[in-house]
Amino acid sequence: MEKQMEIRYDIMEVCLLAGKIMLQSGAETYRVEDTMMRIAASFGIKESHSYVTPTGIIFSIETSEPTKTKLIRISERTTDLKKVTVVNSISRRISSGELTIDEAYELLEEADAATMPFPFKIQILAAAIASGCFLIMFQGSWHDFLPAVVTGGAGFFSLIYFHKVVPIKFFSEFLASFTIGMLALAFVWTGIGFELDKIIIGSVMPLVPGLLITNAVRDLMAGHLVSGLSKGAEAFLTAFAIGSGIAIVFTFV
Repeated sequence: MEKQMEIRYDIMEVCLLAGKIMLQSGAETYRVEDTMMRIAASFGIKESHSYVTPTGIIFSIETSEPTKTKLIRISERTTDLKKVTVVNSISRRISSGELTIDEAYELLEEADAATMPFPFKIQILAAAIASGCFLIMFQGSWHDFLPAVVTGGAGFFSLIYFHKVVPIKFFSEFLASFTIGMLALAFVWTGIGFELDKIIIGSVMPLVPGLLITNAVRDLMAGHLVSGLSKGAEAFLTAFAIGSGIAIVFTFV
């Protein structure tokens, strides 16, 4: 009996670790719940229940003994779809019977401990190039391409730096957008840049919470109203922070 209870607790640990990695990496709420319940079913748990919000996971399994429930808190969230893919792959291997509980937990721990797949410099470079491309996409001039590249890269660098100094997402996004606005304004005043609005639009695009908005809509459509509304509110705050930083810059024009 004690051995069966230990096995059930191990299954819960595997499910919760998989859910934690996915939720922290930007997966949708319904995907996290579905993955956890599928893993539990693959290990012989006939009935399980999961309740996932952007800040926590509650998971329980139904047995002949009193129901066992565990809760974990999610404090940090980012976007790392590579980890979501890895967890999905492990879940499929569990469903096909390729992995034991211990092997699955070990693989999940490795995925959880893995760092970002791209180094810091590559992220800055990608944000910079994307900013220039967005400027062209919004019918900006090629004369403004390099100013947008520099401004977008500096803005993304500011976002990461300010978030380390002040671990409050709203303020880091506000200060990053303010930095973008001031740099764009400096380029226009010095004659290097020409269209202030296009440079700013292209440069702030890497800060826009596109994945968060998409997940909020998908969660709402899937019936997860609490998660959908909370993610929508988070996306609104991000958009408000970006808009506020740019609005202050435009008061100097």
